Amino acid sequence: MSEAVADTVAGAVAQRFTELYGAEPHGVWAAPGRVNLIGEHTDYNDGFVMPFALPHKAVAAVSRRADGVLRLHSADVEGGVTELRLDDLSPESDKNWTAYPAGVVWALREAGHAVTGADIHLSSTVPSGAGLSSSAALEVVVALALNDLFSLDLRGWQLARLCQRAENVYVGAPVGIMDQTASACCEAGHALFLDTRDLSQRQIPFDLAAEGMRLLVVDTQVKHSHSEGEYGKRRAGCEKGAALLGVDALRDVPYAELDAALARLGDEEEVRRLVRHIVTENERVERVVSLLESGDTRAIGPILVEGHASLRDDFRISCPELDLVVDTALSSGALGARMTGGGFGGSAIVLAEETDVDAITKAVTEAFSAAGFTTPRVFEAVPSAGARRLR
Repeated sequence: MSEAVADTVAGAVAQRFTELYGAEPHGVWAAPGRVNLIGEHTDYNDGFVMPFALPHKAVAAVSRRADGVLRLHSADVEGGVTELRLDDLSPESDKNWTAYPAGVVWALREAGHAVTGADIHLSSTVPSGAGLSSSAALEVVVALALNDLFSLDLRGWQLARLCQRAENVYVGAPVGIMDQTASACCEAGHALFLDTRDLSQRQIPFDLAAEGMRLLVVDTQVKHSHSEGEYGKRRAGCEKGAALLGVDALRDVPYAELDAALARLGDEEEVRRLVRHIVTENERVERVVSLLESGDTRAIGPILVEGHASLRDDFRISCPELDLVVDTALSSGALGARMTGGGFGGSAIVLAEETDVDAITKAVTEAFSAAGFTTPRVFEAVPSAGARRLR
């Protein structure tokens, strides 16, 4: 989002806030969605991930209140202003979109931060249900606004932790820490190499345009929800695997000792598959980091394909639409492709030479039509800045 575009968006959101609440907001903030380049389902296993922020953002106009009232409105959801009392906020009491911003307020207050109320108007361009972290963007933009307005002096990784707690406990979705950290901490032109155990970060240069490449996001239009049961089953299976292997988390199983670890799991076939994916996926993240840092960007393509096969066959969270994107893109000349996000729908990413983008997009669109699937949404993913104040 250029500065000119950001200013225009901020102005429009601020104007709508004024129409809703009868006064100008105290500020306007933005937080992006994300694409995960590699490292899927490793975050809740204390492993490695490598997301980058999208230009698509949740934008919030916010003002402080001092009377214990939270008022919420979204330009993207039908309905008027929702009014809540802070003292009434309780985990899993809200099944609507308002649970995400309200959960952030709850998490801040539970952690001892003196948030006394707010008026909030939100607008987002992050596609919902596409596996691009629309919920994390919503959480982080609210957290950053309240951090500034109430002078809480929390850093990006601390806000991410609180947002994760809001989604885990208040919303009831067992997500890891990656999405919120990406939204809060990514830098333009870089992918974020994140160790989810200690939250140490390295910004890895990732400027595909300079090398004549593009990364496409293909939104299959198949909606998914993290709070549904299959995601939780995978997480529980990973925790079972760690317990059976006597480690704190699957991050602690060395790649070189994977075969021995799998043998120790005996006839626990489902757990074996989950363990195999997590251990090999952590190794794939490290390989991608090494290649990017050495300037051999094109060589990451086959690693993306390996990751998709592991998610499809071992973790079993792909779907026909995602597989069709990957297979069609690769047969049309893509350097690499894989599903991204939580699975069971959502989006795939495609790494391609700039000169092949149009042909790949056309082939994928035609393949979806021939299969009777909903037309996918295809757009370029440009590594962008993390959350920030716009005005």
